[in-house]
Amino acid sequence: MTAPASESNSAQSSPLVEFRSATKWYGDVIGINDVTLTLGPGITGLLGPNGAGKTTLIKLLTGQLKPSLGEVLVRGKSARTAAARRHFGYCPEGDNFYEEMSGRQFVRTMARLHGLPPRAARERTEETLAEVGMSDRASRGLSGYSKGMRQRIKLAQALVHRPEVLVVDEPLNGIDPVGRKELMELFRRLADRGQAVLVSSHILEEMDQMADRVVFMGRGRVLAVGTLPELRAMLAEQPLRIRVACRQQRELAARLVLWDLVLGIELSGDEEIHLQVSRPREFYERFARLVVEQSFDVGRLETTDATTEATFKYVMAAATRF
Repeated sequence: MTAPASESNSAQSSPLVEFRSATKWYGDVIGINDVTLTLGPGITGLLGPNGAGKTTLIKLLTGQLKPSLGEVLVRGKSARTAAARRHFGYCPEGDNFYEEMSGRQFVRTMARLHGLPPRAARERTEETLAEVGMSDRASRGLSGYSKGMRQRIKLAQALVHRPEVLVVDEPLNGIDPVGRKELMELFRRLADRGQAVLVSSHILEEMDQMADRVVFMGRGRVLAVGTLPELRAMLAEQPLRIRVACRQQRELAARLVLWDLVLGIELSGDEEIHLQVSRPREFYERFARLVVEQSFDVGRLETTDATTEATFKYVMAAATRF
């Protein structure tokens, strides 16, 4: 039975995922606090320290928890409804397999549980196993799988029903470097097809390599959302670490230490100067004038902070103001 045209059109026009002032309490402990967030096509990285609220957010999105206040919607439907669940796939960090099954049997069973008829379930299973690189190992029993193989099978069961939203928790744990590259390329293909991929990870380098935007959480709140360049602009008032290579190391350092926007300075080797500066734009302008006017021989000037990890540190420092 197909949905009425008006209902189908409404679903297609709805954002893939919406958190509307979502709050979750565990007794007197708050899991997440007044989270408003929209997820659309692309790869979104979910970052934050332990206790930040990432797990609660994922459980609300996947319908495992009900919000105490607010609502969580998938294609305009409550995340706890069957209508919403058909739109997302979930790849958890932990395992919960039927160990006596083979990988192929497990994925096919999950396809059937998602409502696919037998023939479609078989076809989708084979397509998905190929997508995650497990076709040649899918007949082996799950009990004999390595950590990396188990991760791939978990991902396959999350994708077999072709969800619009994929939620993956620490997806690259236990995956070898080649496998990491393959799975990141898979996430990119899914995103390019218009799917929303939410990746929770503590490996910040992974976010630099694959996320279109990042969501930083702390103390149950969303602290910042955006691309890395956007977040760097938002946090421009935070100190920036810069590395300079200059033949006249000590002479240049003697000038820079007098500037009020240079918060820290350290000499390294014969030529390098490590700086911590505020108001980066002003620093770069003044530094350029100084180098030209005094003819300093500068071989390199680079920031060491243009990564997710550096931005993450700044955001978490800012969280102490809440």
